Amino acid sequence: MKTLGQHIRELRVEKSLSLREFAKRLNLSAPFVSDIELGQRDPSEDVLERMAEAFGISSEELRSYDIRVPISELKILAQSNPAYAIVLRMLADKKITPEEIIDLAEKKEVEKISGGQN
Repeated sequence: MKTLGQHIRELRVEKSLSLREFAKRLNLSAPFVSDIELGQRDPSEDVLERMAEAFGISSEELRSYDIRVPISELKILAQSNPAYAIVLRMLADKKITPEEIIDLAEKKEVEKISGGQN
């Protein structure tokens, strides 16, 4: 699964834009854009919009690669039902991979759709 930064870099390379040229178009510094591509910084909504415009795509397409869950949403979820926090801690402690969690969630979704007949 590609990260947002990896996707941005891929799009930039496809457009034959150097890092400096792309940063200049966005009115940003090249090190800042590099940090975004490397996953060391997260772009603001404004920067994401400007990047999408520079690539000629929708900001929703770029956002679809942004795997961050806002911490505030996780806090609200854990406060509304502490079991979420317990489960997240268990997953981390047992070193269950994200791919395993996605696989399990997809299987569960199929079971719901098929009425549990699997």
